[in-house]
Amino acid sequence: MIEPPTLVTLPARPIALIPLRIARDQMQSVFGPAIHELVSAVQAQGRGPAGPVFAHHRRIVPGEWDFEVGVVVSGPVIASGRVAPGVWRAMRAARSVLHGGYEGLPGAWPELERWIVAEGLAEAEDFYEVYTVAPDRASDPAGYRTELIRPLKD
Repeated sequence: MIEPPTLVTLPARPIALIPLRIARDQMQSVFGPAIHELVSAVQAQGRGPAGPVFAHHRRIVPGEWDFEVGVVVSGPVIASGRVAPGVWRAMRAARSVLHGGYEGLPGAWPELERWIVAEGLAEAEDFYEVYTVAPDRASDPAGYRTELIRPLKD
């Protein structure tokens, strides 16, 4: 289901983001429009995107999603509507890649988390999904690639 996990050190990068806090059943209706809004704002400012879109889940809350939709940019952006400037913080993380559709995510995360525990590592509260090959680049969900990134505590 996922590639063998690895430890990575990721650098800080400028990002643009839209913070969201929604009921879990709203994800399908909210996510796509937020991505479109984000990418349009970044393009209008001539700042990218300089990488794939990602979701940064700040914490797990029963019944809701508390996250940011973001994208790496080529330089600082100016706040516009819901779009805000930000920084992808430097971090040490556990990383894997899910091959296939998003319905595989609920099974992929526990697999990565089991690896983290087996390695004797401690995960932070937040996590990232980076949509490296998404529906805009692959019409067949079998071709989707999603990086699973779990920051680690020092």
